[in-house]
Amino acid sequence: MPRYLITSALPYINGVKHLGNLVGSMLPADVYARHLRAKGDEVLFICATDEHGTPAELAARDAGLDVAEFCRQQHEIQADVCARFGLSWDHFGRTSRVQNHEITQHFADRLDAQGLIEERTTTQLYSVTDQRFLPDRYVVGTCPNCGYDRARGDQCENCTRQLNPTDLINPRSAISGSTDVELRESKHLYFLQSKLAPQLREWIDSQSGWPLIVTSIARKWLDEGLEDRSITRDLTWGIPVNRPGFEGKVFYVWFDAPIGYISSTKEWADLAPESRDWESWWRNDKGADDVRYVEFMAKDNVPFHTLSFPATIIGSGEPWKLVDYIKGFNWLTYYGGKFSTSDNRGVFMDSALDLLPADYWRWYLIANAPESDDTAFTWELFGDSVNKELVGTFGNFLNRTAAQVTRHFGELVPVGGEVTAAEKELSATLSTRIAAYLEHMDRLEFRRATSELRALWAEGNVYLESRRPWELVKTDPEATARVLRTALGLARTFAVLAAPIIPTSAQRVLDAFPGSPGPTLADVIADPLSPLPAGQAFAPPGLLFQKLDAAQLAEWGERFGTAS
Repeated sequence: MPRYLITSALPYINGVKHLGNLVGSMLPADVYARHLRAKGDEVLFICATDEHGTPAELAARDAGLDVAEFCRQQHEIQADVCARFGLSWDHFGRTSRVQNHEITQHFADRLDAQGLIEERTTTQLYSVTDQRFLPDRYVVGTCPNCGYDRARGDQCENCTRQLNPTDLINPRSAISGSTDVELRESKHLYFLQSKLAPQLREWIDSQSGWPLIVTSIARKWLDEGLEDRSITRDLTWGIPVNRPGFEGKVFYVWFDAPIGYISSTKEWADLAPESRDWESWWRNDKGADDVRYVEFMAKDNVPFHTLSFPATIIGSGEPWKLVDYIKGFNWLTYYGGKFSTSDNRGVFMDSALDLLPADYWRWYLIANAPESDDTAFTWELFGDSVNKELVGTFGNFLNRTAAQVTRHFGELVPVGGEVTAAEKELSATLSTRIAAYLEHMDRLEFRRATSELRALWAEGNVYLESRRPWELVKTDPEATARVLRTALGLARTFAVLAAPIIPTSAQRVLDAFPGSPGPTLADVIADPLSPLPAGQAFAPPGLLFQKLDAAQLAEWGERFGTAS
């Protein structure tokens, strides 16, 4: 049995993340981790706040805080909101911690020993007004590739192309807005990743079943020619460069951030060193050969995880674990425009939870995950999904069942009646659909999985409509007891299957049967009707979901905007 190592793209430290960030990495990673745990697999789900780089310094300056204190506060805020969204990380670390300093410096030393680090004196933009170099996002200008006029000095947000500050047209300081910039020389370390391009291409070509968006982006960059990258910056906040003559410089955030997956695993292990071995998850010579490593990220992060981070691992010459599968996503847009932390456009995670419990959002986002194309969030589509699927299908089945049980049998599982051909036929239908649902989850096909889950819920409603217990009870109480006992078993089955996606609501359903251990996933696979002992206690869970009316959705649209 393989062990599963799961990582999602690290949320950057400059503020609470928006729904696009959530569905592009963290949420689907959580759904997959929960799914695997339900199957009984051993899972280590790791994430961390990405805390270095210019945006952290700029955000701290705007907040009037020391950057270290700003990052500490933001880590706590992000950990809290992610927990309230039900993200079940085994550890949520920080790239500013000592473990990441040590492992990043180790990788730099190993690359140097392999002849893959080179000192170069380069021409950098310098702001005369600010009296400092302008690395990465300290400079803003027009992208030479697509013409976007607010491209940053490390990457264009519009076309995702990696850039150097000197590539920008009409550059200006992100600190003061001054265009009084000039070129000055600065010494930096370059990672000669171009030397590793053949090995990277061979590795990419050897992967089967990866999403097309992942392999196509990787091959596009390789076809255009993989360039050597500077891995140091003229900044004060970051991991110090452990090399004479480079005092006052730090490693580039995109060099140390992916290493944060490894260092956060070490953070996790250091919390219980007597029972946890972090190297067994990351080094093939320490037992990681049985680990299946799966990464989740949106398309703008794909180049770093298909090329730069693997190049670091391969280039080290050490037996580190390479990713086995990358689940890449397109973008969730907000009415056709990008969600944007910097522009405060769209719905952010904390604001979403002020409106509705997490499961409303979790369901909508996974059911509409941008797997094959960019997907637009609109309040109309959100309301439609909640009302038709959560309220009208799953919620409707639960409410009708609970109402009939309590009305005719009290708060007890009904006694009486034998299983008939109708229940046997239903069980066979459910088994087929459950197998399809689980296969889609295994294959990380989230939209197909939720479609199958909706169909399972619909089978429950069809069963109630066909048996009509509200009429049957007048002529055959025994048969009514059988039908409603079957429906209660279905409620438990539906809750077990839905738990990775809507965990809080699923638990409420399972808690409605006090004194009875809830069925496991293996149990509902073996018997989809999930039989309950007749006469045991039943505590109705109440309404799981509230219908969203048009006026409410319109008010939210007014508050958050309905256009880019």
